[in-house]
Amino acid sequence: MPMKRSTRRRLSRAVLYAVLLGLLVLVVLAADWPTIRANFFAPAGFGNPLQGDWGTWPDLITVGVKNTLIYTVIAFVAGLALAIVLALMKLSPVGPYRWLATGYIEFFRGLPALLVVLLMAFGIPIAFQWTPPGGAVGAGVIGLILVAGAYMAETIRAGIQAVPKGQSEAARSLGMSAGRTTLTVVLPQAFRIVIPPLTNEFVLLIKDTALLFVIGFAADQRELTTLARDFVASSPTAGTSTSYIQAAILYLLITLPLTRLVAWLERRQQRAR
Repeated sequence: MPMKRSTRRRLSRAVLYAVLLGLLVLVVLAADWPTIRANFFAPAGFGNPLQGDWGTWPDLITVGVKNTLIYTVIAFVAGLALAIVLALMKLSPVGPYRWLATGYIEFFRGLPALLVVLLMAFGIPIAFQWTPPGGAVGAGVIGLILVAGAYMAETIRAGIQAVPKGQSEAARSLGMSAGRTTLTVVLPQAFRIVIPPLTNEFVLLIKDTALLFVIGFAADQRELTTLARDFVASSPTAGTSTSYIQAAILYLLITLPLTRLVAWLERRQQRAR
């Protein structure tokens, strides 16, 4: 008697679960747990809060996380302002504006963000005898702004084009100018559409601040990755990867709620449609 389709499905699912469980057991048995604990979870780094010892957490949070969020917010806000201008230029009926915006967007989307940060921190200041505001850190943040602006410009352009044309036509029929229609009618609706991808871009910027480690920081300017690297080099956990694990935990505590927010916003938009 042939096996029912539902029975085959349950059997194949059980086999997949068994294979996955077997692989996990092999990993657990093959791992050298004392070495893993000593290298990735050194007690000196995590401390013992019950005894008032917080390890390296305070510095990672009050310096690393704080600076990471500051650099992210600056890059996002400035990049968003740049992106709005670029998106409007790309949709402009004036040819040179469209060409300039398109060239900018394609150029900075085609370059690695790390290369842009290096150029802004070392190349441009030397070539033009220019001192960026905020020194090397300011130059690195400007590099993130340039890249983020290019990516967000395409997101905002797509949002503007997703707004029904009838909205702008109705506003123009009421006597609104083209500029006022764009600012008061089209852009607010476009932003409601692009909130999820813009939130996702914010999450990406949080992680991209780690690229700033290449430009060097003063002690109080270090972002999370740089501070963790310095702790690995010279701290009670020197020679281990404990501080990297701590930084990874802090990144996840910041980004996971934001990614869940993006998923919730997307589901809400789908229900609204």
